[in-house]
Amino acid sequence: METRTLGRTGRDVGVIGMGCWQIGAGWGSVSEKDALATLHAAVDAGVTFLDTADVYGDGRSEQLVGQVLRERADAGLTVATKMGRRADPHVPEAFTGAAMRAWNDRSRRNLGVDTLDLVQLHCPPTPVYSSDAVFDELDAMVEEGRMKAYGVSVETCDEALTAIARPHVASVQIILNAFRRKPLEKVLPAAVAAGVGIIARVPLASGMLTGKYDESTTFPEDDHRNYNRSGQAFDVGETFSGVPYDVGIAAAREVAALAPSGVTTAQLALRWIVDQPGVSVVIPGARTPEQARGNAAAADVPPLDGRTLSRLESIYDEMIRPYVHERW
Repeated sequence: METRTLGRTGRDVGVIGMGCWQIGAGWGSVSEKDALATLHAAVDAGVTFLDTADVYGDGRSEQLVGQVLRERADAGLTVATKMGRRADPHVPEAFTGAAMRAWNDRSRRNLGVDTLDLVQLHCPPTPVYSSDAVFDELDAMVEEGRMKAYGVSVETCDEALTAIARPHVASVQIILNAFRRKPLEKVLPAAVAAGVGIIARVPLASGMLTGKYDESTTFPEDDHRNYNRSGQAFDVGETFSGVPYDVGIAAAREVAALAPSGVTTAQLALRWIVDQPGVSVVIPGARTPEQARGNAAAADVPPLDGRTLSRLESIYDEMIRPYVHERW
């Protein structure tokens, strides 16, 4: 698999990684056996970057990733986790040095490591990005050997630009897919100029860009695609990229029609992201080994041609842009 340097971490990672929210919670039930099999299938397919968080299944995802990290010690894996969503209340004042060290301690225990590869602030309140005190503490935590580097996971392009301007932010994780194109305008060019890595999350719009759903598809009660349709639990942009379900399904049909023979809709959507200048790694989730292998294979799809790129832009402009572009 093609590798790219992940910003200021200096680490090389495969362009297709794996997001590990699905194996923690929030996407319906996934057994431990299936979760581990999915992780191993991803590694076998060339994935070297795993992205998790301390709140995915209240630590379950980190623990499963930690087990694979031990079992595949020779695979050259880079593991990124996140912290901050455990803050209760989730307010800027909660991001103290003591709190961040406690979250860090918990993640290191869950993952079974002394030093974390990359720790990302997990979509904190917007004022946190402008807090010198918070970033001073993060710098100190690197000096203490708790983590090798830190980054941020953001909701908005403005938050991303504020973070990129920070001298020691190694990476920015942001929603980027064919239905969320705004980061192409300013965020990716700024990241390239600053040497900051871009981790593209929600690349398949919560599965919408797989082309497998229709208007009659239902989701389990414990799946955020059921309980967060209107942003009841967290930012609505995390669920179907903030696109109204029926609108997204209709647009996804148009995207599916562009997939060439032998390429799935999901692989087309992932390849589009890989082709964007500035992207370091894309992190589709997976709940089965088959999904993990299919996602990884997107790295082998040739770059998309001009006609396909033009049509994807038109689909966005005509069907999606009014719902998302100015919101995030």
